[in-house]
Amino acid sequence: MNLPENKFDVIVIGELNVDIILNEIESFPVIGKEIIANTMSVTLGSSSAIFASNLSSLGPRVAFIGKVGEDNFARVVLDTLERKNVDTSYIIKSTSLSTGATLVLNYDQDRAMVTYPGAMTDLRLKDIDQNVLSMARHMHFSSCFMQPGIRNDITALFRMAKESGLTTSLDTQWDPEEKWDLPLAKLLPYVDVFLPNIQEFKFLTRSNTVEEGIKTLRSFAHYIVIKNGSDGAMCWDGQELIHQPAFKNNQVVDCIGAGDSFNAGFIKDFINHKPLKKCLETGALTGAISTTMTGGTNAFENTEVIRRIAFEKFNFKL
Repeated sequence: MNLPENKFDVIVIGELNVDIILNEIESFPVIGKEIIANTMSVTLGSSSAIFASNLSSLGPRVAFIGKVGEDNFARVVLDTLERKNVDTSYIIKSTSLSTGATLVLNYDQDRAMVTYPGAMTDLRLKDIDQNVLSMARHMHFSSCFMQPGIRNDITALFRMAKESGLTTSLDTQWDPEEKWDLPLAKLLPYVDVFLPNIQEFKFLTRSNTVEEGIKTLRSFAHYIVIKNGSDGAMCWDGQELIHQPAFKNNQVVDCIGAGDSFNAGFIKDFINHKPLKKCLETGALTGAISTTMTGGTNAFENTEVIRRIAFEKFNFKL
């Protein structure tokens, strides 16, 4: 008997918020004083949502499971995702909690952020229907430290996805408490692609080097992909470390969402069974494309725009 085609290529589970981005700031804030930002934008935020939006713009069919409030910020989140053809019908609207928001202060290629978590803290394992998961080929989860409602059940979530026949990916993102306490030995056997950046990787593995960290994970992890900003990325495939140079952008607008955009490019190729080296290359390219415009999603308006930027800025045919 022929099985029905999956409704979605990827289901993203994670946090949802808006980013209030301040640019052209002359100095750092000082308690008791006021400074000026010359430009501001309010846009879709959160690692998970940026990943989902940009992945959908690259072609795959994407759905999202998360939680927002019933407010104007929720409308920004939902409208932006829907405009990028992300299915939002599984996003839960809370009547008691507000949608999260992150205040982003941009300084060249670095930034400072303050986040109000809001409804993202209340997403729980019981909110995720295994029948919905089964509609997809792949599950991506991001920002576990920002989601205490589901964090303790993260291993159960990934086990459920694997039992449903999905491939999986995880980007932990930063731990605001800097405890870096995750049950990696129990969790990573259910994670096909582990996607931390280099700082997160070292903290999570309590290691001083990438090689030392890989030794702690190699007996139970699958593919370990480590993002390293302007130095590119690397992937442990179980036998060797594959390096990928960065695509250099000499006119960086901002780096918001660059790591999430890398994830989107990598997973786009991964779910289509491309070689790991090709997945890394596409990830590096989409990460660089993200830096050509403000916010995490503006450079990913549609496939035509993405291809034009890839060719004009990086001399690459996507």
